[in-house]
Amino acid sequence: MQTKPENDTDLRLKVNRETARLPWTELLKHFAAGNVVWVANSLDLVDVAVRVSHDDKANIAQWMGAGLLGKVSDEQAQGWLQADAHLWAVVVHPFILVQQDKAVADQVH
Repeated sequence: MQTKPENDTDLRLKVNRETARLPWTELLKHFAAGNVVWVANSLDLVDVAVRVSHDDKANIAQWMGAGLLGKVSDEQAQGWLQADAHLWAVVVHPFILVQQDKAVADQVH
């Protein structure tokens, strides 16, 4: 029986430990492969990663529909490159979820 995402404390702890702040330049090859997904600051990166791991289609679709989750756009990538941005990142194979902190968001916009 599969655990509900909100109750999967083991995975939540694992994802939290694996989250790191990385320079955007280290993620460029993954962006070029189409594997980098942006997570809005209003969402919790760890929670999103756990829900993606559980294939929580309902929440993922809702977030995507609201513009809170999606593949990194060329404009975002260019802005982060110009700002020499560091982003919070976590791998949920085959994706890398990224989230900019407020300081980065202010620099880019």
